[in-house]
Amino acid sequence: MKKMLSAFLLLTFALFFSQEKKPMYWQDIQNFKKLDQENQPPKDAILLIGSSSFTKWTDVASYFPDKTIINRGFGGSRLTDLNDYATDLLNPYQPKQIIVYCGENDFADNKDLKAQVVVDRFKAFYKKIRARFPKTEVDYISIKYSPSRENLWPQMKEANKKIAAFMKKEPHAEFIDITKVMQDASGNVRKDLFVEDMLHMTPEGYRLWTSVMKPYMK
Repeated sequence: MKKMLSAFLLLTFALFFSQEKKPMYWQDIQNFKKLDQENQPPKDAILLIGSSSFTKWTDVASYFPDKTIINRGFGGSRLTDLNDYATDLLNPYQPKQIIVYCGENDFADNKDLKAQVVVDRFKAFYKKIRARFPKTEVDYISIKYSPSRENLWPQMKEANKKIAAFMKKEPHAEFIDITKVMQDASGNVRKDLFVEDMLHMTPEGYRLWTSVMKPYMK
């Protein structure tokens, strides 16, 4: 009986520690794999990769009824997470276009983070995309200025400026600036486009994103 109890306890501890060692967002990636196993991902789709602004856009297909969308936004991911899971996020698909929204959480995770660090993280992910898809259209949506993160706006604005300059020089690449459409007539960020947390967006916010994104979409 004691041997059985000891074996059970060892197994319990082993399972506990194996779960503890799983990296952040590991389960999200497993969920994507399960979805892809259950339904073969369509070819020539538009692949969305990024953080919670994509994660929470669960009805994105209804905003683009004439497009085939694969949404692979997960959690509150950072560009570091996109780099860590690049193989899982890219290899299963054959998209005609990739649109990235990420970087906002990198700043939120480390309030002293320099803009250039975020730019370099994006460039690293972009390089991984290009290794897999040399000629596929790749677009980056500018970091939005969430009211709850106003103290981080200066770094975000600098990162947007530098990523825009980088994308301008790259072939088959665009920088999609959604910041202006989210401002009022005085140039202030419209708080009514955000839900109570002043971080995530309302349907109207997504509608405005759609109006900006449509001309860029294949």
